[in-house]
Amino acid sequence: MDASSLYLIPVTLGDSPLQKVLPEYNVQIVSSLKFFIVENVREARRFLKRCNRNIDIDALTFFELNEHTDRKVIRPFLDPLRRGNNMGLISDAGCPAVADPGADIVAIAQDEGFKVVPLVGPSSLLMALMASGFNGQRFAFNGYLPVEAGERAKKLKQMESRAYQEDQTQIFIETPYRNQKLVEDISLHCRPQTRLCIAMNISLDDEFIVTKSVKAWKNHLPEMHKKCCVFLLFHD
Repeated sequence: MDASSLYLIPVTLGDSPLQKVLPEYNVQIVSSLKFFIVENVREARRFLKRCNRNIDIDALTFFELNEHTDRKVIRPFLDPLRRGNNMGLISDAGCPAVADPGADIVAIAQDEGFKVVPLVGPSSLLMALMASGFNGQRFAFNGYLPVEAGERAKKLKQMESRAYQEDQTQIFIETPYRNQKLVEDISLHCRPQTRLCIAMNISLDDEFIVTKSVKAWKNHLPEMHKKCCVFLLFHD
């Protein structure tokens, strides 16, 4: 393992077995590190114990970086890296720095010339795209859509237009307790023939990834409340 490297450590998407989604090499890396930048300390400690029950959690140092962290104070988080120590970056689920505040610390590491090492692991966005049947060569991730009804409708129509005009898959997510409302809005504002893929609880025992037309989804939606979903739109 090279000195002064920032390792981007994927986390399981929920409580799926580690061996199902993470290679043994990741566990070896995790077990060797003493400094971590994490989205949530409690969740990170839990994940590390799942990786290696013999890890001395109290001997580790954690820096918390999430949407509430002032970006003006994060540069010192990399001080262990500057002193020659390796560090790990962990988000709450999936791959760090993708739709994740960890991207800001990666940018600093790149600016300062440190080696950034992405480890193999589950990405709900890519796994949903793989299973959707949509264009995997031309796609866009739109993150969270606007909450305000008028702006959300406008965004949905813009994405649908790009799907048709540019042959581009549109990927987006929602806060779990608003999943149902989002799909209702899609049904209201998108064309009946437009295809929608709902990818839910990816890699878990109740994984659900199904593609149908917007019209076909109407009145036949799965139970999505408080479940992690990825949504994909594409033309007919």
